[in-house]
Amino acid sequence: MSENPSRARRWGKAAFDLACILLVVTAAKAAIAEPFYVPSGSMEPTLLIGDELLATKFPYGYSAASLPAFVVLPDSGRVFGALPKRGDVVVFRWPGDRSQVWVKRVIGLPGERISLDRGVVSINGVAVKIEADGSGQSENEDGSQTTARRFIETLPGGRQHVFFKLSSRNPLDTMPETVIPEDHVFVMGDNRDNSADSRVPLAAGGVGMLPVANLIGRVDGIVASWDLGMKSQPLWTWPKGLRLSRFFSGVI
Repeated sequence: MSENPSRARRWGKAAFDLACILLVVTAAKAAIAEPFYVPSGSMEPTLLIGDELLATKFPYGYSAASLPAFVVLPDSGRVFGALPKRGDVVVFRWPGDRSQVWVKRVIGLPGERISLDRGVVSINGVAVKIEADGSGQSENEDGSQTTARRFIETLPGGRQHVFFKLSSRNPLDTMPETVIPEDHVFVMGDNRDNSADSRVPLAAGGVGMLPVANLIGRVDGIVASWDLGMKSQPLWTWPKGLRLSRFFSGVI
């Protein structure tokens, strides 16, 4: 007669333990770090299609945007809030649809005047230094590649990163000077001719000026990477698509 109650208690304890584990995992993803997957080439060459990122959440504080990506709530204020540093690679909820998570680089901070002339960024009237760095291959979503020119950009404060230019003339190369509003940042993709970012208004499918409240976290590293171009190849060749050199690598 005691077997059934004992079995029920075991099932109850197992269910309780599972609920505790799920609660801990959810809390960790909300408070510490969360992995994200890169589906496009807008941040090449820094991030490649198929990279799995690890975004740490505590550097910028917490808001409704900090909850695990599958939890979508309206905008809220931030606690322990802090602005990103110029040059940080950040993940954020796209203002046009908070269920979508995007990744870009912070170029301009609140209150600054920012403009572009023939692809060169100016901040508060001073052109950002860029220098040619040869060429590279930009990967497209179908696995094909396009030759791109590489440049090293040195932001105010000295942080450097590499960006791609696919063409010498692009409509996004020029933008009139504008002031970044309070509690907003200006973000750009490192693949400058293949990125809908703050140069593109939200109504046109871009980011516009990004509200700080939409920030999820800072990208500090790549935990894994797989070449999506291998999807069209036989299944047994897929392991060749693993980019082992990118596993557990840092992001500049």
